[in-house]
Amino acid sequence: MPVNILSLDVIAKIAAGEVVDRPGSVVKELLENSIDAGAQAIEIHLKDAGKELIHIKDDGCGIAKADLPNLFHRHATSKILHIDDLAELRSMGFRGEALYSIAAVSDVTLNSQTRGQAEAWSIQVRGGKRLRLDPKAITQPGTDIQIAELFFNTPARRKFLKSNTSEMNHILGAVIPYTLMYPEKKFLLTHAGRALLDLKPAGTRKDRVAAVLGLDQNHLLETSQDLPPEEVSIKAILGNINVQRPRRDMQYIFINQRPVESKSLNFAVNDMYRAILPPGVYPAFMLDIRLDPARVDVNIHPSKREVRIKDEATLSSLVRHLTEYTLMRFGNPRTLEHGLPADKIIFGPGQIRQTNFFKFPVQPNAVGVSEPTSADLFGSDDSLQTKFAHARFIGAFINKYLLFEEGTSLFLVDQHAAQERIMFEKFQKQIEAGTIEVQPLLTPVLLKLSAQERTIWHEAEEKIKDVGIETALFDEDTLAVHTQPLLLNNIENAVRTLLGGDDIARCDRSTIARRACKASIVTGDTLSPQQADYQRQQLLACQDPYTCPHGRPTVIELKENFLDRQFLR
Repeated sequence: MPVNILSLDVIAKIAAGEVVDRPGSVVKELLENSIDAGAQAIEIHLKDAGKELIHIKDDGCGIAKADLPNLFHRHATSKILHIDDLAELRSMGFRGEALYSIAAVSDVTLNSQTRGQAEAWSIQVRGGKRLRLDPKAITQPGTDIQIAELFFNTPARRKFLKSNTSEMNHILGAVIPYTLMYPEKKFLLTHAGRALLDLKPAGTRKDRVAAVLGLDQNHLLETSQDLPPEEVSIKAILGNINVQRPRRDMQYIFINQRPVESKSLNFAVNDMYRAILPPGVYPAFMLDIRLDPARVDVNIHPSKREVRIKDEATLSSLVRHLTEYTLMRFGNPRTLEHGLPADKIIFGPGQIRQTNFFKFPVQPNAVGVSEPTSADLFGSDDSLQTKFAHARFIGAFINKYLLFEEGTSLFLVDQHAAQERIMFEKFQKQIEAGTIEVQPLLTPVLLKLSAQERTIWHEAEEKIKDVGIETALFDEDTLAVHTQPLLLNNIENAVRTLLGGDDIARCDRSTIARRACKASIVTGDTLSPQQADYQRQQLLACQDPYTCPHGRPTVIELKENFLDRQFLR
């Protein structure tokens, strides 16, 4: 095959794919430009989740007329000049790729005025080609940029964009870190004329974190540590035991004011929380770490989210110790804020009836539940299932694994995974039959929502209601949960998990049931021998008893000859 030299047009579109892959990445790059320009007020207005229009206005220093013609050229930047500048980066952007890449796949109109400039100037670039450069009426210093028809000339890229809810979730994920990092700035984010974020300058960072993430300030711990010899400063805001999330969706790490991803630092903090949080839930935290810029390499990827840190292990250790000290010294006890459930009722097609509530009976059949025999379930020729059906409970290990024996086999049951399978199949059957067992709450459970959760709730409200969770906005930032399915123990985690998934409104019932059950089952409960045996019987009655809904095993069999080999017998 012949070797071809690609055209500049093709090169531009390929390069754009590294920087611009969805509306959220465009918003991130332009927002960083506004911050680098010293803006104190930034407005972001969107149409069709940024696919039709991304409009950003700031009151920063503006761009001089003489610089506008070079603005959309590749590697045109005001942030660096020499290679040595990469070792002392103090700005968000520096590669000179963002505007070039954005203009290559959209229609861009940029208006700007500097403080010393007598008039504003406007430039339009479409598909990488400059169309005009005109004077504008005098307005005020700052920059106004509109990105229209994103990916109009790369239909393959546009085809892979997701629903508006999903794209807005990514946009909010790009914007929120900067609102936390710069509490002194004003931010406004609207979509289709509706304000999603409207943040006035905050008095403290703690004020801003509470406002943006919908958290109670009383549940936030603020701490810091300065180490001049190491040229390290660490400031942290840590959620206490009352802030429990079903996902790692409220964990933010900043290095020199730049939001970054760091597995080492993330693990250091989460590992300390394992001492106070139950399994399956995650904390909220924000780390603001300042280092000598020479110790940080941000020139790893065009997105600039991945960084290399010199002596990262030492830094992670410092973060770990600060987190541990703060949580153990200043942490609060768990508080109960939820309403109490009323009697359970069953909603079905045209029927409402009272029934009794139970989780585990004291005896396996104490409430009249007739358990099928092993032959009924699997047939007498299935030795594994038959053995487990006749197994005897002999104990538990760390309230996590249940131990059963039968003949020369030892069965280990993951208590959490088994209960998740049981609840999932029951819940799925209720959803399919249209008779979901729910309990109305005497007082609603009030959940402060993040901006992402509010956005998803507006689209997914009816879908969530279909699975027995009735919700309504209590105020602009608070969701009231009025009913919960009886089979879901932790309604807050269940709701937050459903609101945390992309395209929840498009999910089928099985997917929704799987997500809700995963969030509502909490491991660590101590089961009596009768309760453990009852769980075994419930698991055997499942259609697919040996894996949880997410594919993990529920039961492992260890045979005598395997143990003999381990003991060299």
